[in-house]
Formats: sequence, C-alpha cells, structure tokens
Amino acid sequence: MTPAIRKLVLTREQVFSELGREAPRPVVRAVALAVIANPFAGRHAADLRPLWEAGAALGERFMGELARLLGGPAVSYGKGAIVGVAGEMEHGAACVHPMLGRPMRAAIGGGKAVIPSNVKVAAAGATLDLPLGRKDDAWSFAHFDTITIGIADAPRPDEIVVAMAIADGGRLENRCGTAPAR
Repeated sequence: MTPAIRKLVLTREQVFSELGREAPRPVVRAVALAVIANPFAGRHAADLRPLWEAGAALGERFMGELARLLGGPAVSYGKGAIVGVAGEMEHGAACVHPMLGRPMRAAIGGGKAVIPSNVKVAAAGATLDLPLGRKDDAWSFAHFDTITIGIADAPRPDEIVVAMAIADGGRLENRCGTAPAR
C-alpha cells in the first residue's frame, strides 16, 4: 500500500551555457518530486518494507511521465529523499534504495550503473543536492553532476519528499574526462 501522495512537482531544466560559453546543445534535466505521508513518523519501526514498496510504486507511477518530460533519451539519473523532522534518515533510504531503481531503469531503457542518491532529514523548504551519474558507466566523470531540489511547503514533519531525476547529458564544459584505465 502506497502512503498518501499530497502532491507531485515536475520540473524541466535546460542549461544553455556555462560561464558565458554557449553549449553545442542544451542539456536537459527533469525531476519528479512526490510528497508522501510517512507512516513511521514519530516512531521506530524495524520493518520498513511499506516504504520500499512506496518507492517502487512512485517509480512505476511517475517515471514514464518524467521520461516524456525529458523529451529525449536519458543518459544519466539520480534519486533522493528529504524526510520531515518527525522521521529518520532510514525512512528516506527505504524509499529510494531497495526497490525504486527497477522502475526508474524500466522507464528509460535500462541502466547498468548504480543510481546515485542522497537522503537527509530536514524541515519544510529545505533543499537537497541530488547527484546524477551516467546510467551505463559509473566512471563517466563528465556525468557526475548535481541538481538542487526542494519544495517550499514540504516535507512537513510527517512527510517524505521522494525525488527521481534524469538528464540527457552531463556537465557543460567538462574538462575532467573519464577514469584512467586501472
């Protein structure tokens, strides 16, 4: 059973230049932020399976729409959560780690690399630096990127903001290359 969803925020960002240098093409990033009730707010629970299942259900429900919003093939991805102050970091981790990856990968046609993530506990209006990484190459330095997310009225103390992000390119003006052969 998925906890109640209070709201969904979808954003699409296009980056056209960096330090005054125009990009050969804009890099597009799309983010879905789902604000859900935290069924474990204010109490300790050993079994967080309902939040694992919530993460999977959110991915299944919103990743198709997020992929369409991107407007082209996704090459990088990331996920995260902001847990309201009546919850704990583990509540956010339960939403994003065990089961969210499968529907994210399904919506964008796969992904061999681990999906980068970040979780924290914070008050409404807090931001989270959501890491992005290349979906098929964990060592593509050009795709180590970040998008900052947040919602003015979320998370309330008994809520969790679950974030899913995809992008069609890496950082503009990348000069770090790739990992050297070992």
